[in-house]
Amino acid sequence: MLEKIQKALTTRSGTMRELLAEALGMFILMVFGLSSVAQVVLGRGQFGQHLSINLGFGIGVTLGIHAAGGISDALYDYTKGNFTVTGPTATASIFSTYPAPYVSLPGAFFTEFIATMMLLLGILVIHDEKNNGALKGTQALLTGILVLGIGMGMGMNSGYAINPSRDLPPRIFTAIAGWGMDVFKAGPHWWWVPLTAPILGSLAGVLIHKLFIDFHNQPVPESGDEKGQPVVESSTL
Repeated sequence: MLEKIQKALTTRSGTMRELLAEALGMFILMVFGLSSVAQVVLGRGQFGQHLSINLGFGIGVTLGIHAAGGISDALYDYTKGNFTVTGPTATASIFSTYPAPYVSLPGAFFTEFIATMMLLLGILVIHDEKNNGALKGTQALLTGILVLGIGMGMGMNSGYAINPSRDLPPRIFTAIAGWGMDVFKAGPHWWWVPLTAPILGSLAGVLIHKLFIDFHNQPVPESGDEKGQPVVESSTL
């Protein structure tokens, strides 16, 4: 019976398997990251600080283990049922990123651009087997530490989205769940930055890795004409 159920639930499509794996991976990341944000915000600083959020996202990337965080009742206690995007009891930032009041929109865009550039550059360095890549089995841990470092160094200005999939779906959820269309207007109109800056930053990170490392780190061919090296001919006079 169990074998029949397993066979019925098993997909043969490689694309579908990849989609399911990506969906689960993003779910795990969001549970760890957003539950840590919720605990810091709703706990009014008594159950964690900014470092807690950085660690939450770092652990989410590294371990991929489900983290249970009961948020629903705490939201109502914290906001008295009034879900706001800005103000002293704002809670929309639990789910999506928003720029800090002291940061300009171009400044926050630049922060997201640089943060994502460093993320992709770091990932490529960690997985670069031609250079000095990480030991097999440590890549996930090092990637989590990389995200932790980005959050600790560049998370203050805009919450380091560094991933469009981490920001837009929760923003749409908050718009539907009670926060309204202000989630797209706040910032002002910040919502497009976490979509475009990470894409441009990732391209920049890949380009930097190519220009500074990958293009110049090609394997050296073995000596001998049988290995493909040209034979130097000597001429006689």
